[in-house]
Amino acid sequence: MLRSIAISVVALSLAIPAAADSGSKVLSRILDSGTLRVGMSGNQPPLNFKGKNGDLMGMEVDLAAALATAMRLDLEVVQKPFGELLGALSAGEIDMVISGMTVTPRRNTKAAFVGPYFISGKSILTRSSALAAVEGAGALDKADLEFVALAGSTSEEFVEAALPKAKLVTTPDYDTAVKLLLEDKVDALVADREIVALTAFRNPEAGLASLREPLTIEPIGIAVPPGDPLLVNHLENLIGALEGSGLLSALRARWLERNDWLTQLP
Repeated sequence: MLRSIAISVVALSLAIPAAADSGSKVLSRILDSGTLRVGMSGNQPPLNFKGKNGDLMGMEVDLAAALATAMRLDLEVVQKPFGELLGALSAGEIDMVISGMTVTPRRNTKAAFVGPYFISGKSILTRSSALAAVEGAGALDKADLEFVALAGSTSEEFVEAALPKAKLVTTPDYDTAVKLLLEDKVDALVADREIVALTAFRNPEAGLASLREPLTIEPIGIAVPPGDPLLVNHLENLIGALEGSGLLSALRARWLERNDWLTQLP
């Protein structure tokens, strides 16, 4: 499948010309450099993570590679903590962020977004069967509950906005958050449903449970520097072509619907 995807992406690169340089400072700089620098956290499986051999892999790594190939550029994946990615984008250290980033109004004041390339939703992971059985955020908003979420994420924002009575702990990465949950130092982890499902699968003896339905709808998009409509237009064309050709659907199926990639996890 991956070989056919690669061949099709090369075909797309020939079919879609690069956007004109005139009036497109960011896109011109990217094209002139010959390299597409994509920021990722590197610890959000199945979207992006380090495999057993230390190489980054996942749906978003494959997506970034497809975009770089279609733009006829080399790919450089820049790994940074999730909470630092938008700052790195603003500082010009990376050209775009592809790292499970939900499109929100607040983030849209700092970056333009292309997509979404898939839809996620917030859920919780807990040892408590009572918490896992709740329907809606209202039943979770209690002063005696403590939640952990990734710093700088929409999960953190969700707890602050929807669960103001509860206590919130933030961590720089998911591994630390999961450790707090497994050590019973928090009542639940709040994260995207893909992270929740994967964590439960990787810890079958921990007695973990999650909600039957997600608490929110989360559109996941590509963050790019603001002020360059031609860059946004070019990426929208590429994402549309990848979607229309079935390549993006194939990536979602491989990483979000199948589990054979789990053998690559450390």
